[in-house]
Amino acid sequence: MSELQSVEAALAALLKDVAPVQAENLSCEMAGQRVLADEVVARLDVPPFDNSAMDGYALHHDDAGKRLPIAQRIAAGTQAQPLVRGTCARIFTGAPLPPGADCVVMQEKVEVIDAEASVPAQIPASNNVRHRGSDVTAGDVLLERGQRLDAAALGHLASQGIVEVSVCRQPRVALLTSGDEIVEPGQPLAAGQIYNSNRPMLRDLLEKFGAEVSFIATMPDDADGTRAMLAHAAEQVDVVVTTGGVSVGEEDHVKAAIEAIGRLDLWRLALKPGKPLALGRLSASDGHEVRFVGLPGNPVSSFVAAWLFLRPLMGALLACPSLASLPTLPARAAFSTRTGPRRHYMRVRLQIDRHGITAHAFPDQGSGVLSSCVNADALAAIPADSRIEEGDPIDCLWLISD
Repeated sequence: MSELQSVEAALAALLKDVAPVQAENLSCEMAGQRVLADEVVARLDVPPFDNSAMDGYALHHDDAGKRLPIAQRIAAGTQAQPLVRGTCARIFTGAPLPPGADCVVMQEKVEVIDAEASVPAQIPASNNVRHRGSDVTAGDVLLERGQRLDAAALGHLASQGIVEVSVCRQPRVALLTSGDEIVEPGQPLAAGQIYNSNRPMLRDLLEKFGAEVSFIATMPDDADGTRAMLAHAAEQVDVVVTTGGVSVGEEDHVKAAIEAIGRLDLWRLALKPGKPLALGRLSASDGHEVRFVGLPGNPVSSFVAAWLFLRPLMGALLACPSLASLPTLPARAAFSTRTGPRRHYMRVRLQIDRHGITAHAFPDQGSGVLSSCVNADALAAIPADSRIEEGDPIDCLWLISD
């Protein structure tokens, strides 16, 4: 297992035989950003009746170009009466179109004198009318299985009067930190110690990817304590994520612990940053396997690896296609670089103009320079053993959480 493995091989190993989590029923009020476990079928036509798209006057299009008596006033939420030909109705946005009318003229184009409306000529049928079922027809699929419930999707459900949906249970994740040199923010720093930047960063990313970070702890910096903590976490979650301890140092205990109580599928990947990254399985006491992702301790390496591996893993557990892979954007490099034997994921800002997309790399791409991630829009995926000059075409992975 000493040979460096590709990102594609690592993803294939990580996602092999992943079974989606179970479903649960949840009120729509609480279902924001959750993933649908079943498709939702429309119960109602939307709109439910022909209605006016604006404030104006409803009439039959054959009566356009005439001076018409205003026979009724129709506000939204009221019942319209049949319209006699040769008359019109004052109507407001969202109000039902009266039987006998087939178009609406906006009020700015109508002159009203003595309860009569002077309507311009040549108004076509259906003008400013929203027809019944023009948005949604009852019986159609309203939302697909695996769709994430964003604001628009929640509004779609509400338009059908739906108050509860079946969603995928959030994958439960344990987030474990290793290293005696790591201190939580708010605590005093002793000599040689640093604050834990990985924990809040990874927790936020995991939650954006749809997970519930249900167990957070710091692993003891010894072999026995590391094994015990990993075994304990495996009993409670679907995925165990660790940071640090997966390299080859004498104080790096995570890799050995996984090999002792589980299975190491891949270790040391051909990517930069993030070479010391371990993927495997842990065995729970009931025999089921829990996915394990051992991220490097360097914060930039953890950030990049989270987008490349944790996001698609959550997508597989949630059966959510939009999380399966990051969108690829073609761009032009506004930098020059040369890579070695590993694919380099460079943090870049994207600039869009009439010529297309330009990727601007942060000057310091070191694995400990977290500032390069703060304003990054994308990861420029630079192939191994290649040279990129300014203006060359490159592929960028857009950093969006869904």
